[in-house]
Amino acid sequence: MLKKLLIFCSILFAFQSMVLAQNEIVKPLTIGETVTLKSAILKEERTLNIYLPLGFDKAKSYPVIYLLDGSMNEDFIHVSGLVQFFNQMYAMPETIVVGIANVDRKRDFTYHTDLKDLQKDYPTTGHSDRFISFLEKELKPYVESHYKTTDTYIFGQSLGGLLATEILLKKPEMFNNYFIISPSLWWDDQSLIKQAKQLLSKSPDMKKFVYVSVGKGEHPVMVKDAESIYDILKNSNKKNWTVEYKMMEGDNHATILHRSLYEGLVKMFPYKEPK
Repeated sequence: MLKKLLIFCSILFAFQSMVLAQNEIVKPLTIGETVTLKSAILKEERTLNIYLPLGFDKAKSYPVIYLLDGSMNEDFIHVSGLVQFFNQMYAMPETIVVGIANVDRKRDFTYHTDLKDLQKDYPTTGHSDRFISFLEKELKPYVESHYKTTDTYIFGQSLGGLLATEILLKKPEMFNNYFIISPSLWWDDQSLIKQAKQLLSKSPDMKKFVYVSVGKGEHPVMVKDAESIYDILKNSNKKNWTVEYKMMEGDNHATILHRSLYEGLVKMFPYKEPK
């Protein structure tokens, strides 16, 4: 009798599962758009992963974060989640995230070097000038023609941090806010650090937020270079620049990005208890 009851219960459970499966509705989970942009400057197609806030309204204007290393299997999803969290729990406005998927980051994020060992280790290197031109003349105009925008951010880590630093020093007007995480300023024997004071002397003193961060567990050269660029920026006599620095005590080069971006956004959008 017990055996028959168990068989009956198994058949009933299977039948209920089939009914539930027939009644369920499955839809894609969409958080934005993926765009393929043909670049005349880079002579290739580039993929953009674009996060749009929930309830996105084309009639409204939004800040835009330009995220380097923005492929789906890189930093796009977790950074978009962080932005959504800061909008929900902190005072950050709804913000669009434009993740720029990589093709060859060593090519795109580094400027020319004559050092033979770097040329050997990075054979495609030295074309950040073209990538910056792509950002300035193709990507930003594309985004601004498709969405109403306000403030702009650039997020970059490692070689992406090197690129963000190069833009800040050479074309600071391109973005309002710079998040520079673990920048690879060792590149070309620290030549960008050596040029920094001269480049900054030519920069307009426009309102800007700059956040530099490095992990305590990173290579000592990375730590020293991050501290050096922070000191130069802090002492550049830019009265309208807010320059922040964060040493991430428990992080190394591999773990730093998410927690460091969190700390940088807290500096911009500190938590306030609801009234």
